[in-house]
Amino acid sequence: MDLFTYSEEQQREAKGPLAARMRPSSLDEFVGQQHIVGPGKLLRRAIEADQLSSVIFYGPPGTGKTTLARVIANTTKSTFTQLNAVTAGVSDIRQIITEAKQRLGMYQQKTILFVDEIHRFNKAQQDALLPFVEDGVVILIGATTENPFFEVNPALLSRSQIFSLTLLSEEDLRQVAIRALNDREKGLGNWQVHMEEDALLHLIRYAEGDARRMLNALELAVVTTPPDYEGTIHVTLDVAVDSIQRRAVRYDKSGDNHYDTISAFIKSIRGSDPDAALYWLARMIDAGEDPKFIARRMIIAASEDVGNADPRGLQVAVSAFQALDIIGMPEGRIPLAQAVTYLACAPKSNAAYNGINQALRYINEKGHGEVPSHLKDASYKGAKKLGHGVGYLYPHDYPGGYVNQSYFPDGVHQQFYHPVNRGYEKQIGLYLNWIQEQKKKEKLE
Repeated sequence: MDLFTYSEEQQREAKGPLAARMRPSSLDEFVGQQHIVGPGKLLRRAIEADQLSSVIFYGPPGTGKTTLARVIANTTKSTFTQLNAVTAGVSDIRQIITEAKQRLGMYQQKTILFVDEIHRFNKAQQDALLPFVEDGVVILIGATTENPFFEVNPALLSRSQIFSLTLLSEEDLRQVAIRALNDREKGLGNWQVHMEEDALLHLIRYAEGDARRMLNALELAVVTTPPDYEGTIHVTLDVAVDSIQRRAVRYDKSGDNHYDTISAFIKSIRGSDPDAALYWLARMIDAGEDPKFIARRMIIAASEDVGNADPRGLQVAVSAFQALDIIGMPEGRIPLAQAVTYLACAPKSNAAYNGINQALRYINEKGHGEVPSHLKDASYKGAKKLGHGVGYLYPHDYPGGYVNQSYFPDGVHQQFYHPVNRGYEKQIGLYLNWIQEQKKKEKLE
């Protein structure tokens, strides 16, 4: 990046929206993503030592991908240049490569190339870049909101480190907002702003982890609110709601409302009411609940309340979680809705849930019995000399794939699993009844 371009960008940002003006220029100003830029972390060490290798930053909008690239631009001795994959073509890449080769050959100066929205590069563009990333002519920094394992050339991926950025926490966003309100040089510190707590909380939750969205909403709330006779701008909840055109939702993620709502959601699934389950799902999504928290609770419900009455329920719930992780929100609401309606409509059984609880209680009361010799591992050298595995009957060698032998420690025989007479578990019950009949026949013989 030359001095003219850098100066032009600085002037543009100085006159730009609050989110652009408040963009951090150093790692010390950077908020969030401590798992990759916290003290002692690999990426932080590489940036501070100016020893960065090719990287790809992957994460939702407003989480700091471009900001991290700018921090690197401010700290590196390398030439920093930037492309936007939406507007750049192969000719732009070739020009940057030519200039990078000249700098490397004449001045031994490296070139860092930042490609925003790298997932929008087509295969030809990525292929044009690959050999020069491979031989070190340029150090690539790619930024993408899409999963790079699906959207970026595997050869390019193999030569880059992937750093995943996550949505900012409410505490992170609060820190960003307070800094903007107090900063007299770049922020809103020269305005006399009185920000009410519930108004700030509403803007934070509206942002849903996106710092840019929150700062834009904060600026709009401040600049469109007339001051009182003392010159103070009062940003109330009503002002915040009006500024973002979204009503306030009373929902404390760590309070009673949080637990009451998820309880109603799970009980609706358990009660086989898909409409009520969708209602509570929509309530939580609208309030900004963590969608992964919802998905995790559905996985629990799939085993606790549906169980073996429909074993596919667990597969559906896990698949919904994985789909959510891949596509994110708001589209993630669709697999969540599919999973919740499936679970609500599935036959119900808590037999597996009750079974493990009973088994744990039994062990807590009775202690651990020794593994019987015939069930011990006989695969390692010398095991058979110790009697391990001796006397074990291999079920597949017997009619029906079953043979009567004990699988409990000596002196233990307990029934923990009681299948219900619903769904697939009804078939499980019939199979277990057949096994009991085989045991009875053997005793009679």
